Amino acid sequence: MSTTNEKRSWRGAAIRIGGSALILALLLWLLPTDKLWAAIRRMPPSVFALVVASFLATHVVGTIKWRVMVNLAGAGLNYAQAAQCYFAGLFGNVFLPSVVGGDLIRAGLALKMGRNRAGTLFGSLLDRMLDVAALGAVAGMGALLLPGALDEQSRRVFWALAALFAVGAVGGGLTLAFFPARRLPFKVRRKLAKLRHAIRSMARQPHRVALAFVLAMTMQLSFVLMNVELAEACGLDLPVPVWFFAWPIAKLSALLPVSQGGIGVREAALAALLLPFGAPPAVTVAAGLIWEVVIIVSGLMSGLASLLLARITGSRRSAAGSSVPSET
Repeated sequence: MSTTNEKRSWRGAAIRIGGSALILALLLWLLPTDKLWAAIRRMPPSVFALVVASFLATHVVGTIKWRVMVNLAGAGLNYAQAAQCYFAGLFGNVFLPSVVGGDLIRAGLALKMGRNRAGTLFGSLLDRMLDVAALGAVAGMGALLLPGALDEQSRRVFWALAALFAVGAVGGGLTLAFFPARRLPFKVRRKLAKLRHAIRSMARQPHRVALAFVLAMTMQLSFVLMNVELAEACGLDLPVPVWFFAWPIAKLSALLPVSQGGIGVREAALAALLLPFGAPPAVTVAAGLIWEVVIIVSGLMSGLASLLLARITGSRRSAAGSSVPSET
């Protein structure tokens, strides 16, 4: 059984890596490579280093946001534990399909540390939903700030999808809260009871959920501005509202598990979205590839930070255990 699972895992990894390689190969074949490499060479090392530092600092905010959500659901993680789990997830994003893989690593570690397993999973899921909602809100902001970007019909479709997402989220929460659990087996009822407790805990503290959403918006706006900085360094000068509209949609495309961490998919989507605004695809892809390097470098640094936090907290627990006098 384990051999079969390993084969499936390796097959899936090969498909994702092959998907990214194929998309990147197509981009390099279709685009003028001299312009692409010229745009990449324009990037000053100081700007790259500043963006990496900003990326990591923004994910410190992400750690706080994630901890708020899982602790609302009853996880009971302290800041060191939350940081260890969160940055391990960032490290996992480098190697696993889309950001969902990193979420699984983050939640898996939290399950070992937290008090409420169902609450931890539910809080992690809602945290990701907040991120998606924040991306949609940023894209909507960009659409509103660009009167000519979308026609009236497209605007209606955009807001209809946003309303559908909101109704689905509320409906799912109400279903979990009021579903007649007595008809279910005891083990399922016990897990559902913990899940309901997590939902009610969040419902009693809506201000904390609102705080988490504000933090999610802050993060996504920061990521957009970082990409604006990278693009300008590569020679691409577009109005910031254009980036507010296009970049979140391109990022959402990276959630599809058809590539390695969204590499290739995100660049192709961003080039297509920015093309109507006069952005040369070669320069857009160049800025996107540099952003991928930022993600990879930051992910590796995050893995190191998570490992150091694990050793520090482990040594503290060992020291605390050895300080307790044994009975004779």
